[in-house]
Amino acid sequence: MRLFSATIATETNTFSPLPTSMEAYREGVFLRPGEHPAETPLMCTAPLWVARRRAAAEGFTLIEGSCFAASPAGTTNRADYETMRDEILAQVAAALPLDGVLLGLHGAMVAHGYDDVEGDLVERVRAIVGPGCLIGVELDPHCHLTLKRVRMSDFIVLYKEFPHTDVVERAEDLLDIMLKALRKQVRPVMSMYDCRQIGSYPTTLPLMRGFVDRMKAMEGTDGILSISIGHCFPYADVPEMGGRILVVVDGDKAKADALATRIGEEFVAMRGRTAPDYLEVDAGITAGLAVNGHPVVMADPADNAGGGAPSDNTTILRRLIERRVDGAALGPIWDPIAVRLCFDAGLGASFPLRFGGKIGPASGQPVDATVTVTGLARDCWQSFGPTQVPLGDCACVAVGGVSVVLITNRTQALGLELFRNVGLEPTEQKLLVVKSTNHFMAAFGPIAKQVLYIDTDGPIPRDYRKIPYTRVQRPIWPLDEQTSPGLIF
Repeated sequence: MRLFSATIATETNTFSPLPTSMEAYREGVFLRPGEHPAETPLMCTAPLWVARRRAAAEGFTLIEGSCFAASPAGTTNRADYETMRDEILAQVAAALPLDGVLLGLHGAMVAHGYDDVEGDLVERVRAIVGPGCLIGVELDPHCHLTLKRVRMSDFIVLYKEFPHTDVVERAEDLLDIMLKALRKQVRPVMSMYDCRQIGSYPTTLPLMRGFVDRMKAMEGTDGILSISIGHCFPYADVPEMGGRILVVVDGDKAKADALATRIGEEFVAMRGRTAPDYLEVDAGITAGLAVNGHPVVMADPADNAGGGAPSDNTTILRRLIERRVDGAALGPIWDPIAVRLCFDAGLGASFPLRFGGKIGPASGQPVDATVTVTGLARDCWQSFGPTQVPLGDCACVAVGGVSVVLITNRTQALGLELFRNVGLEPTEQKLLVVKSTNHFMAAFGPIAKQVLYIDTDGPIPRDYRKIPYTRVQRPIWPLDEQTSPGLIF
């Protein structure tokens, strides 16, 4: 058996003021065949990494393609997408004949001229390999489960956890289905239910935790190969944005249809009850200070780089400083220029620094303060499940009793190393403000005395009715009260 694997991935916020070019991929994941590190999967590359580790024992040959991935931001430059795509397509053609293709994608990538990048890529791969070659795709649950990509693939598997700590496990599932199908042990068929809803579904909260656990328990029984919950990515104005349920079963399309419908109806019935409650900024600070114990972890989802935000909004930071809070730490603020100035000033230096508030109106006003440089570190990273995410050069500055972590590579708060790299021990802080929606919970949840979610004036609001959609298919909840969920594939 001959399998091919490759990756093109990013999560596109079509409202973001940050264009995505080839340079963003070079700063993220930009690997040619054979260059993928052996130690750990990277962003969206788990299918290749898993297949490489299992090839010899499972009796197949893996042909490795290129892997490209960028941090979430705005729409990808058209020429740059086409360059990466065509490189991978040429590799597919050169690898023929192939029995199977494993694609590690995100699922919410948009390029200029391409609302459905993943659908475009899968369609073009299908044209090269023909109908007899199996195509399996791993996607992030914050994806757009478009009809094109479902029709052009043989099976698709999404991560189940949010935070996404199960990327390797789901890649194992994807490869298992591929090998069983090639050995004629199963015949995968898919069904998809459109829930017609926009929402947030952290699996760290009880309702979604129970829902996902029930789905996992069903897999491997009665011919059920995979159940995927497409949360949607709300910050993309594309027609097929919205929550969908995708099931893969062995051979029985009627069973797949019934199962997708039953699970979809249950998902719809959970509307409005899956996301955490949000506090206003001052109310959140007051509530955090009132907690007996530490650290109180305060999330700032509206400025989450993982959703395409700049991660330089200063609203919470300014209130912490103005209220003279002591024992607070905040991170990350993406500001490469401020990091450079801190290195120029040196460890222990006190000097006037303007930082944050740079990219656009939703970033807020920059902070002008006399800061003390309390930490400096080069070429840093933070952990997220089995992966390592680069932070670049980092600096920590103190403004009164508030410490701020400044980073060079834009990313969200994921691992405790974000603070420890620059000498801050997160467990010792009274308030720990992290710019993230829910991925922070994997590392910060276990150390938190309490977790609070704060709704700021950042660029990705939690109330989806405030987002100026013009192209999303309507009706859809919560933009519309009356919707028509149903089976669409």
